Amino acid sequence: MSTAHTKLASGTATVAPLTINGLSVAYQKKPVLRNVTFEVKEGELIGVIGPNGAGKSTMMKAALGLIPSISGEVLVYGKPYKSQRKLIGYVPQRESVDWDFPTNALDVVLMGTYGRLGWFGRPRAKEKALALECLDKVGMADFADRQISQLSGGQQQRVFLARALAQNAKLYFMDEPFAGVDAATEKAIITLLQELKKQGKTVIVVHHDLATVEHYFDSVLLLNVELQAFGPTATTFTHDQLQRTYGGRLAFLDQSAALSSSNVDRGVHT
Repeated sequence: MSTAHTKLASGTATVAPLTINGLSVAYQKKPVLRNVTFEVKEGELIGVIGPNGAGKSTMMKAALGLIPSISGEVLVYGKPYKSQRKLIGYVPQRESVDWDFPTNALDVVLMGTYGRLGWFGRPRAKEKALALECLDKVGMADFADRQISQLSGGQQQRVFLARALAQNAKLYFMDEPFAGVDAATEKAIITLLQELKKQGKTVIVVHHDLATVEHYFDSVLLLNVELQAFGPTATTFTHDQLQRTYGGRLAFLDQSAALSSSNVDRGVHT
């Protein structure tokens, strides 16, 4: 079992942002995640890759306590997750959000400040200024008063990213933030991820586009119910490892990735 500490070259130890030991999840007695164990380094962008039904979103939700697990331990900076929630930001899948809820973009972002305010605290000028700054960072400052139901899918995703920014977390979980967004939003998201990395934040992203993995992530975690591989993108995101993870589906993915890769080289994302 990991000690949640990693030795630096200098010989000093640093506490890992996230350590998962033996995490398993089952739905109606069917295993969907089996004995997953890994530890991430601070200040990295990490892509979670795998076929549909591999347990990627399940792993993220189980780590965050949003769904029950049948076994396993989740440590955030060496302590149980429940005691470290203020250190975590979460961007769920856009499809899982009720976008008809009557609220505007600014109020959604202000929700990201509630962790510091406490249950009975009310946002003040300081929090509103922070929320507007976060909206500006994702190019949505002009939409602060717009009802979220009136925003496009890409704009909604940017608002949720701004909310995560307002949390000022150290560890971020993002579940398919690039899914179904336009090219401008995709560019805004990756710019934001790079900014978070520069600030020393750690970001774990469930991702489906194989063509962009090498461009976006420092490390990759390959998952198909069980952990298949985890490590630096340059040495882990290989054809053999992908074949192991995706099996017979890889031939189709290879063709799709080749098309998308040519688009990436031209500055276009599909």
